[in-house]
Amino acid sequence: MKSKSLYFLRDIDLHLKIWKEDIHHKPLLLRGARQVGKSSAVRHLGETFEYFLEVNFERNPDMKQLFSASLSPKEICSKLSAVYNLPIQPDKTLVFFDEIQACLPAIASLRFFYEEYSELHVIAAGSLLEFALQEIPSFGVGRIRSLYMYPFSFNEFLQAQGLNGLIDEKRRATIDHPLLEPFHKKLTDLLRTFLLVGGMPESVKTWIEKSDYLACRYVQNDIIETYIDDFAKYKKRISPMILQQTLRSVALQSGCKFVYSQVSHDMESAKIKEALDLLSMAGIIMPVTHTAANGVPLGAEVNTKFRKYLFMDTGLLQRLLNLDMDNILLSSDINLVNKGTLTEVLVGLELLKYGSCYERQELYYWLRLDKGAQAEVDYVLSKSDAIIPIEVKAGTKGSMQSLYSFMALKKTGLGIRTSMENFGRIGTIDIYPLYAIENFSFIKHTA
Repeated sequence: MKSKSLYFLRDIDLHLKIWKEDIHHKPLLLRGARQVGKSSAVRHLGETFEYFLEVNFERNPDMKQLFSASLSPKEICSKLSAVYNLPIQPDKTLVFFDEIQACLPAIASLRFFYEEYSELHVIAAGSLLEFALQEIPSFGVGRIRSLYMYPFSFNEFLQAQGLNGLIDEKRRATIDHPLLEPFHKKLTDLLRTFLLVGGMPESVKTWIEKSDYLACRYVQNDIIETYIDDFAKYKKRISPMILQQTLRSVALQSGCKFVYSQVSHDMESAKIKEALDLLSMAGIIMPVTHTAANGVPLGAEVNTKFRKYLFMDTGLLQRLLNLDMDNILLSSDINLVNKGTLTEVLVGLELLKYGSCYERQELYYWLRLDKGAQAEVDYVLSKSDAIIPIEVKAGTKGSMQSLYSFMALKKTGLGIRTSMENFGRIGTIDIYPLYAIENFSFIKHTA
């Protein structure tokens, strides 16, 4: 049955449409954390097909039996058609395997859909999919296309409220042509709201329907509880208690190099590392790794002993930290708690969301490792052959000593400061508002 519930358009929709219209389409794997909107996006695409058949392996575990005898795509489709009383025809039917991690044979079957029934449109998604894929090491190499999905970006949050005109104004603004003050003020106010509401679809929907922060908090509490309940599914790998303690510590250490001893003095580092790896695989946290940043690719010179971790959503993060909403909503220059914890997380998450959805994005930062040195740049990007350092400020003030230090050491011609200021420039430092992280992709002059 096709979904009739309210749907807010997402950036991923365009890529799903491109996939649908590609005559050489491969089976598609939609990857991302639980409750970021994967199933809703597929159902929305399903409305453009004559028939839409959805199999949820958690809700209907009996469906696993259909994959036990044979992995022949046409045999599987014949059985599914009979069970659901729906025709499965190329170009007319979209077949959706949801929570596919609960049925390993169904995952294995995707490669055969490519090899034996490539004309049919098939999409799979799952919330703990990365764990299942580890158990199928040679899975679908070259035969499956992956798309990565995250919570709402700030642009998507604006779009859901019908504020497309503001998005257009923001995109047109440049360092030399900043936004008019009324637009700038409106966007900074909306960013405050986005920091609290976050990008989880249910929280966004609740905000749009009720404009009630407390109602969003209840939703966020439920989502966090769902993630914690999921920890029981990891128990063969690691204790749910260790996962919960590690997750809490990630929230508390946001914006800082992660220190294992702050999780627990009694817990083995190996266990904490395993917990961090599992939470990263589940998409609940994202690593930001130190790079020497001497050239591209940035990943060629990483030091994994120096890592920060971002919690996947600012709304959920402020709930875990139990931050005071008034501090965010009423502060005149949005100088936030914990010296910009939320803003640094926001920038990292926005960088991920505006990156390519066809590959897993990596985030990097730079730290001067010389003894006694204290220089640190929040994020480092590569664009073409250029390296661009980014410093995040929660308010409209603050020194840029680390940024200048990096630029002098690496001989880079451009640095970026992102803050609550309007677009502008200070010497060789370009200033971008925190609400305009997408505009980084428009940078042309990097020397």
